[in-house]
Amino acid sequence: MPTAEQVIEKKTAEVATGSYRHVVLLAAKRFKSSWVELGKLLTKVRNEALYQQWGYDTFESYCFNELRIRKQTADKLTKSYTFLDKHEPKQMEREDIAEAAPAWDVVSVLADAEERGELSSTEYKSIRDSIWNPEKSTSELKRELTEQYGPPEPKRDDNALADDLDELLQAQAEA
Repeated sequence: MPTAEQVIEKKTAEVATGSYRHVVLLAAKRFKSSWVELGKLLTKVRNEALYQQWGYDTFESYCFNELRIRKQTADKLTKSYTFLDKHEPKQMEREDIAEAAPAWDVVSVLADAEERGELSSTEYKSIRDSIWNPEKSTSELKRELTEQYGPPEPKRDDNALADDLDELLQAQAEA
């Protein structure tokens, strides 16, 4: 079975160089070092339903089959990007944002807390300096924020297993 990197590399060679699809695939390859870029691109793919132009019925099947990114990861990336874009529009315009942005694990904790109504804009402003401080380790920040705001609630419901099975069957049919 090929690795995710091999699948992405193969798909990158198959699509038109310079196309938006090609740009997204390249960002997926650079994902570890640049979650902000991939989060921004995936947000556009999702919001504008670009995946449909590329032969996918859903955003989730596009992410899984083409980028080898699970639904939960894609959701985390887009939610984290959207959170930073909302709270830090000036920071997001920086040319070095990919290097300067807080770790996505940290931003994800805050985005989840905001979604649950546990983090207001005022509260974010009071902790913002700590997440942009490069001297503080990601694991330490994530631990502190998780203790303060709690871990995300599991998003499983009665239909979750059926949805997972449907997603797998759809991905298999598109492969």
